[in-house]
Amino acid sequence: MKAIIIDDEELGRKAIKSYIEKYAPNTIELIDEADSVKNGLFSILSHQPDVVFLDIRMNDGTGFDLLEKLPKIDFKIIFVTAYQEHAIKAFKYSAIDYLLKPINPDEFIAAIDRLKTENKIGEIEQKVNVLIKNKSRFNKIALPTLNGLKMVTISDIIRCESDNNYTLFHLLDGSKILVSKTLKEYDELLSSEGFFRVHKSHLINIAFVKEYIKGEGGYVILEDNTNIEVSRRKKESLLQLLIN
Repeated sequence: MKAIIIDDEELGRKAIKSYIEKYAPNTIELIDEADSVKNGLFSILSHQPDVVFLDIRMNDGTGFDLLEKLPKIDFKIIFVTAYQEHAIKAFKYSAIDYLLKPINPDEFIAAIDRLKTENKIGEIEQKVNVLIKNKSRFNKIALPTLNGLKMVTISDIIRCESDNNYTLFHLLDGSKILVSKTLKEYDELLSSEGFFRVHKSHLINIAFVKEYIKGEGGYVILEDNTNIEVSRRKKESLLQLLIN
């Protein structure tokens, strides 16, 4: 795969270049480097890479700005960034790969392995669209399914239900989506977006709670008329959320 590195820090570019030479010499062929959004845009349009290692913050803008300027996205992307909570969360919502600086060799190798089995280019463009839409506020989430990706508006999710190592999403229109990730992962991702894990098997959207019924832990009735048990240890936290 032909690759471009776009990073305004020379040390950052050198680190990725050395990792490519050491861990992926037969997979990745580095064809160019760029030190800004402007030069990165020119490099992509000139060389038509298969994959881009893209920094988030650069002197003349962001990696997001660069992607918005492109007429189409027909290459794979690995974002490389220093830790920024909002950016990391955006990557997870859009199911886009990323590496944290300083780059861990094992994580780099794993990212390269994922590149080899990356989804179709059309799906990558869908992921990027979700990422850009979530730049300032999280509105959508990309859910990987057996057939590809489903782009779901977060406010349309009524609840998420654990199914062993899978999660079943229940949506406002009555449809369901089975995703091959655990409920724990979506609990971590959605808890700041008005979702609460009332039970080890259930994560609910607080906005859809219609009624709380008392009991040892009690249960909630949601707008789709499902009854969801509340664990005893989650009862007080849930009541505080509902009252406030």
